[in-house]
Amino acid sequence: MPKSKVLFHTLNNYDEFVKYVENIKTRKRNIYFLFTGSKKENGRSWCIYCQLAEPVVKAYLSELNKNIIFVYVDVGEREYWKDRACPFRTDSRSKLMVIPTLIKWGGVQRLEGSQCGQRDLLQMLFEDDE
Repeated sequence: MPKSKVLFHTLNNYDEFVKYVENIKTRKRNIYFLFTGSKKENGRSWCIYCQLAEPVVKAYLSELNKNIIFVYVDVGEREYWKDRACPFRTDSRSKLMVIPTLIKWGGVQRLEGSQCGQRDLLQMLFEDDE
């Protein structure tokens, strides 16, 4: 049986996030959003927990045998994210308190902070698809 395909998307800011979620219609695939800090020139996020989680998440997704949509969302620079008025924090759809945060869209399941880098927790989140 051929491996299922994970479709990846990258959203670079809050406006792109809003546009994307407004266009989610009835879906045949579950959608997951990973919110992370923007990348510096070296290609790594300014957020240390995002740096730690990224390779674990990527490795897990490369082995995942499911049809899902996985969306990376850049929450911006540190100063923008740290502002209490940051729209990612105040938007009722995301309600972010920490990054990284991995959300299953349309559900209550989420992983926050260092949880995103724990393979067993990733497995539990994605197994809820059944």
